[in-house]
Amino acid sequence: MSITSLDPATALPSMAPGAVAPAPAASASPYASIRNDGQPTTDADAQAADEPPLRVMALHALLYCERLFYLEEVEEIRVADGAVYAGRRLHDDVVPLDDESPEKRSVEVASDVWGAFGKVDAVRRRDGVWVAYEHKRGRCRRGDDNTPLAWPSDRIQAVAYAVLLEEVLGVAVPQARIRYHADNVTAFVTVDETARQDLVAAVARARQLRHSTARPPVTDNEHLCRRCSLAPVCLPEEERLEQIDDERPAPTFFPSNRERQTLHVISQRAHVGRSGNTLVVKTDEGTEKVPIGQIDAVVVHGFGQVTTQAIHLCAYHGVAVQWMTGGGRFAAGTSASPGRVQQRIRQYAALADAPLRLRLARQLVHAKVETQLRYLLRATRGDAPLRTACQGEVDRIREALKGIASAGAAASLLGLEGIAAKSYFAALPRLLSDHIPAELQPRGRSKHPPRDRFNCLLSFGYALVQGIVHRSLLAVGLEPAFGFYHQPRTAAPPLVLDVMELFRTPLWEMPLIGSVNRGQWDCAVDFEITSEHVWLSEQGRKKALQLFEQRLEESHQHPHTGQSMTYARLVELEVRLLEKEWTGCPGLFAQMRLR
Repeated sequence: MSITSLDPATALPSMAPGAVAPAPAASASPYASIRNDGQPTTDADAQAADEPPLRVMALHALLYCERLFYLEEVEEIRVADGAVYAGRRLHDDVVPLDDESPEKRSVEVASDVWGAFGKVDAVRRRDGVWVAYEHKRGRCRRGDDNTPLAWPSDRIQAVAYAVLLEEVLGVAVPQARIRYHADNVTAFVTVDETARQDLVAAVARARQLRHSTARPPVTDNEHLCRRCSLAPVCLPEEERLEQIDDERPAPTFFPSNRERQTLHVISQRAHVGRSGNTLVVKTDEGTEKVPIGQIDAVVVHGFGQVTTQAIHLCAYHGVAVQWMTGGGRFAAGTSASPGRVQQRIRQYAALADAPLRLRLARQLVHAKVETQLRYLLRATRGDAPLRTACQGEVDRIREALKGIASAGAAASLLGLEGIAAKSYFAALPRLLSDHIPAELQPRGRSKHPPRDRFNCLLSFGYALVQGIVHRSLLAVGLEPAFGFYHQPRTAAPPLVLDVMELFRTPLWEMPLIGSVNRGQWDCAVDFEITSEHVWLSEQGRKKALQLFEQRLEESHQHPHTGQSMTYARLVELEVRLLEKEWTGCPGLFAQMRLR
């Protein structure tokens, strides 16, 4: 056990310097208390004592919501939103020092006996005894007589700090106090035997959840979710949609807009460095400084250089760094989600199940083919000659769509998807206006490398879609290399290729056709032509990136939630809904369709 920032001479005025105080009997090992059956300690008890210590704040999360505890402590997913930062500022800016009695602030404590550690907001002398103090931004709970009371999660946190202080001080800490600043009141917490047994039970439950491979269910108390920083990860309201009725208030869904932007580095002589919490991008055109808080990813196109210091800054703030080849192919990317062991274990176990893989593949292929069909129908609506010209392809796509639900194997799905794709790409050139240059007309589908300008644009955009799907998978914590439909035949991770199928048409094919018809591409300036392939020039890449980023900011209504959100958010939402297929809420993935 240890305590810092507390002067022993002040903390223990009745003891000689260097003396060791005996721990009070009330602070006996919680593992002995858990047994409480007169039986000797077992190997399981010894194992519990050897486990990594618990954060006291984790016990607070446990009493607030067990899924929150599991996400933070087992899966190591932590999100600091505005409320979290405001709470941190409270202790520095709002809470005054108490000059009337001895007090120490931000006292770090740890106990081997309880297997817990944390930092007490304040330790003060009150009426001759030491008291642990906690400060909270919000409002207190009220008793029947309007007496201010502590919330259960706040209470267990305060009790834990008081018990840890007892071990260090060698004297009883019979009380903890919680200051609720929204109400400007103090709630008193008695640290008696009942409180200790509640702490014992909380520690035992926390250790039990640590050994579980299944996420706890969403809490029944929906009010807790509205204040939770991990709601965008947990997606509780998306799971509760079937329970919504007219009497319930409108739920809060996944955030509709992304808070940060992607930094694309195009210049071949660019140098990305770091200055404090800012990325410094130097090119032949000058220097640009971008605060790290404004960036969700850095994408380097070609041969730009990124310093180690800049990569460290991005990694610390969860900003993915990706590298694309000069020709537009995805090369590599950093991972922004270290740990996540339990997430990966669940993913591996789920996607090793052949029936589950087939079900997900059917959902995916049905969504992709139906989206292609709806796009052709939308693009030919009101144009009878064009609809007639595309009718044969539309009929073949519809026929393939009918067979997807009954496909008994992935090979059958691949065949149906191939029939639909061949018909779709046969009809796609007909959507181009008659006035576009012949050089922009596609001559079949060529990929590696593209041999005409239109296929060059298609391939470059697909690489951008691959990039955002790849970093979304890593941000959520899934393993891109372990998919359910595509096979690992190329360098592209199969799960990335799986999820990409949902977004090829809405994220790139649709805006590309529109841009070509608007005459936005210069055949002479935007492309680099060789005998073997066609690449985008630097100016062409800038146009393509601008078109793609503009599309990411456009909104689309998700069929499951009925909520409109940007396409950038839709990609992450679909990845999170995919994970729910094997975490207790199946059937939500791949519902997205064009209207």
